[in-house]
Amino acid sequence: MAGSSTTSSISSGSVGAAGDPRPSKGDSYIRAVRAGVFEHDPEFRDRSRFLPPLFPGDVSGHASHAESTSSAPLDYVFASTGQPSLPQDVFNRLRWGGQFVFVSRSEQEVVELATKYRDRRGFIVEREPASMRMRFLGLPIPGLGKVLHYFAARKILLIQPGQTTERFTYDVRLVKCPPPRTGYAVLKQIPELDNVIGRLRERLPEASMDTIVKGARKLVEKIFPVFLTREAAFLSILRRDLPAPYNARVPQIIDLQKDSNGFVRKLYLEWLRNGSAPLTQLEFARQSAELLSVLHDQARVIHLDLRLDNFVITPRGVGFIDFGSAVRVDENLSENPMLRTLFDEMMTTSQIQRDLGKMMRRGKVTSRMIVDSHQKVDKGVDIFYLALQMNDPHSNPDFEGLVAYRPDSREAKALAALTAEVLKPDDPEHPPFASAKDMVAAIEKIERKLANSST
Repeated sequence: MAGSSTTSSISSGSVGAAGDPRPSKGDSYIRAVRAGVFEHDPEFRDRSRFLPPLFPGDVSGHASHAESTSSAPLDYVFASTGQPSLPQDVFNRLRWGGQFVFVSRSEQEVVELATKYRDRRGFIVEREPASMRMRFLGLPIPGLGKVLHYFAARKILLIQPGQTTERFTYDVRLVKCPPPRTGYAVLKQIPELDNVIGRLRERLPEASMDTIVKGARKLVEKIFPVFLTREAAFLSILRRDLPAPYNARVPQIIDLQKDSNGFVRKLYLEWLRNGSAPLTQLEFARQSAELLSVLHDQARVIHLDLRLDNFVITPRGVGFIDFGSAVRVDENLSENPMLRTLFDEMMTTSQIQRDLGKMMRRGKVTSRMIVDSHQKVDKGVDIFYLALQMNDPHSNPDFEGLVAYRPDSREAKALAALTAEVLKPDDPEHPPFASAKDMVAAIEKIERKLANSST
């Protein structure tokens, strides 16, 4: 992939000080296991098909060592003896769902390291410790060739255990699909009470324990179930009302579990996995705006939380996830006092609303359509944040290698000018961009102009 890669060896000896491209022993072992085991795996072939070779003459399709030093997360990380191999060493180098593969001549080393990844620290063991024999003089001769041992572990959590984010999130992880399906699903479930208490204690160190426990119970027993139940309902609506192919760019419900009150406690979702041939920045912007336009105008749903970590880039195109904050265009929240209170608070405290308020105060947002959406449930909130997100796709690290982005490129400058016109038009009372459909037309115009100027 341009600018990044989806597989890597993390050997410090892959390229010598003088640029010697010859692999080290560890790299040779990794290469043998890749060729003998992983290149027969459909998932591995799919994730590595866009990659350049690792070594001169290597036709296996893997990232060069120079690319492996990129900060972009990878779909596969390979390591051997003497290379960083503990869960905490490789967690942030992998995409969600990516695999770490360790190769060694020592069976004991492989078995002992595999125990550190077994269903904890954010990983599960995908391939149990096994062995294979290297080719001898390039030939598969029985009984000859070194015996190699290996295992593979898959990253199933978004953040490392023990770490927290600023957002109060559900317990989200990858799990094996419920039968009869195969592969992996996203499990989104209500977090355990003890975990929420711990999060509240971190965020509210001055609060009494009684206050923290009451707040945690309210989140676990009322607030989280309400929003997870709404998300399930909205995903059903989108599956029904979004036309093809857009309905394949939001998650499909695989299964769900409800409590005795009818609230969803566990939601099993289709995994819209990041990974595709790289998009240009214009393609990313257009596909995002197209999906938002269809979402607003045909499904009549407002997302309200279009941060970049709620975007995915898949072979099906740009998709949106996390519809827990969504509302219907014509939904009357005042009919439900609890919902009205929750959304009023969200419209005051969400990161998107804080960003909008800050930019309004600095005079960077003047469009009447967007200004009027401040602290309100309104389509303008989605349009505001999409206009920002399409200008800095790499602020989501997963999109490095998935979106070809250079701030000094002609398309980046053209999109920046479009964003400025959306947020701060010449006539704020009559903004030219009042819908996502207007943005789609403007992006298509930029594409045609750049295409014509390059011919």
